[in-house]
Amino acid sequence: MEVTCEHCQAKFKIPDEKVPKGKSFALGCPKCKQKITVTAPAAASDASKALADGVSDGAHDATERPFEFLEEGAKTAVICEQDPEYRSKLRAAVEEMEYYVTEATSGRAVLKQMRFHIFDLVVINERFDTPDPDRNNILRHLERLPMVTRRNMFVALISDRFRTMDNMAAFHKSVNVVVNLDSLDECSKILQRAVKDNDDFYRVFKEGLKRAGRG
Repeated sequence: MEVTCEHCQAKFKIPDEKVPKGKSFALGCPKCKQKITVTAPAAASDASKALADGVSDGAHDATERPFEFLEEGAKTAVICEQDPEYRSKLRAAVEEMEYYVTEATSGRAVLKQMRFHIFDLVVINERFDTPDPDRNNILRHLERLPMVTRRNMFVALISDRFRTMDNMAAFHKSVNVVVNLDSLDECSKILQRAVKDNDDFYRVFKEGLKRAGRG
């Protein structure tokens, strides 16, 4: 459900499963913090709901949606790192870049989330939820995404094997940038630079497509 703040006109979304059907409820605007009153639409019939969802009642798991609500244009990130110390450093770096952040609990969980949400930034340790860094199911999934989807995501690989900013390793692993574990204290600067370079590249690319009548 999309909601517009009556005070600052910010727009954000609330997952449908969090909305009490046919009732009014209040919440705080994530931007201006003012109280908003929302009236939710009535629930659909069981038959029409099952038809719309493509599944029977009870099949959906609300944890598969990583964010409660988002402002229009908000940037989102997922961190796939099992070591608490490393994860804390990565989260601080990503939040400094003003992303909404969620932390993956398992490979299976983040793959479910990716069914419903396209993250702007994926930060993943190549050994996350796998003993073999060359058989990481999340990285395999990202490799198989259609290019029109994949080029709107930035993937940062955390590794103990490759050096930071190793472009050849990034190419072979189908990621945008590599950050070695020894460089985590500088990961904020590294990610900011790499994301900016990527945005600049695709800005030119998309302008070229537009001029060619394909954008």
